[in-house]
Amino acid sequence: MNILLLGSGGREHALSTKLAESPLCKNLYVAPGNAGTKDMATNIPLNVNDFDAVKQQLLALEIDMLVVGPEDPLVNGITDFVKANEAIQHVKVVGPSKAGAALEGSKERAKQFMEQHQIPTAKYKSFNKNEVTEAQAFLDEMQSPYVLKADGLAAGKGVLIIEGKTEAKREIEAMLTENKFGKASEKLVIEEFLSGIELSVFVLTDGKNYLTLPNAKDYKRIGEGDTGLNTGGMGAISPVPFADEAFMKHVDQDIVQPTIRGLAEEKIDYKGFVFIGLMKVGDKAFVIEYNVRMGDPETEVVIPRIQNDLVEVLTCLDEQKLNEVNLKIDERTAATLMLVSGGYPEAYEKGKVITGINSVKDTKVYHAGTKYAENGNLLTNGGRVLALTSFGKDYSEALQKSYASAEKIEFEGKYYRTDLGKDLA
Repeated sequence: MNILLLGSGGREHALSTKLAESPLCKNLYVAPGNAGTKDMATNIPLNVNDFDAVKQQLLALEIDMLVVGPEDPLVNGITDFVKANEAIQHVKVVGPSKAGAALEGSKERAKQFMEQHQIPTAKYKSFNKNEVTEAQAFLDEMQSPYVLKADGLAAGKGVLIIEGKTEAKREIEAMLTENKFGKASEKLVIEEFLSGIELSVFVLTDGKNYLTLPNAKDYKRIGEGDTGLNTGGMGAISPVPFADEAFMKHVDQDIVQPTIRGLAEEKIDYKGFVFIGLMKVGDKAFVIEYNVRMGDPETEVVIPRIQNDLVEVLTCLDEQKLNEVNLKIDERTAATLMLVSGGYPEAYEKGKVITGINSVKDTKVYHAGTKYAENGNLLTNGGRVLALTSFGKDYSEALQKSYASAEKIEFEGKYYRTDLGKDLA
């Protein structure tokens, strides 16, 4: 079949690599893609939120399956758009409806959903731009540190964890009245701080059945020891060593099943990935957030561990036959290390020449922010540039391989964290 994958990051390179392996995949297109996806697919210059342009490509390329990588088009309703257009409604879409995508599009909506379906999460209250004083007063009911979340999409950067009440009050004002995170922070969720260790659980659901994919842990902050600004992710490992069988059984019973059941009870059309961000507090799991697509860089460690034909699995998804899939998982640990541009996640320069990838042997190099120059040089084209994924008998061995590969690749301003996995020792 002909497949169109929307997106341009490391997630999309990992997904396209897996999709291209399938004998069921006739032609693979990635829009807009990057220098990595160009190796196994045809890149299409396309704005993923221009649905009319997407429709034109679905028709022109005779697409049978549309896989939506990033969250924006899902939150904006691309699945509903395809299903409502007679000329393209035959296309299999991997991604939830707009109503389903609201679980990521609005932190408030996600919290209401968890409350409604008795899914464990932190206590919270939400406020709009006319409730700055009320929001600041609510801090008196909370313990420090204070968790402030922009309600809408902020590219993974709309969460602040603040120790001091005075600073928290100032940030509330900046978010609600000064557009700190743009439209995303027109509404604000203030949440109880949970002290524990984070991990993510990934589920694929057809609206009736579900498959639990490998779990993962990513490293969000730019600095060593988990300090500094939040990023889109500096690396990840899968599986998570502290998520034992008993803990994952608890997650399945108390979080995954109520989530899937809740979607069905609310008659939400949901065929796609559910990314459940968790905090492990003692032996208990609490949901921090839902995402309605695969994470990045978690995709770069989760997808390589899946040994099934991904196109076959996604076809079963469309036909609501996921219960017939026997998921086969590589037992080894996968670890990915993100190489980023100097200055990221703040101001950084693009267009730096990348060398050394051809000398990397034991590691899969997934492109995130890259492009080819007219002269054939590989250039940086984003904050997060490359994800280096390696396998090992445990996370230490896998990380060791990725770190060795990182030393072989060069570009001006290259930066990566050297402490991944040290919190697990």
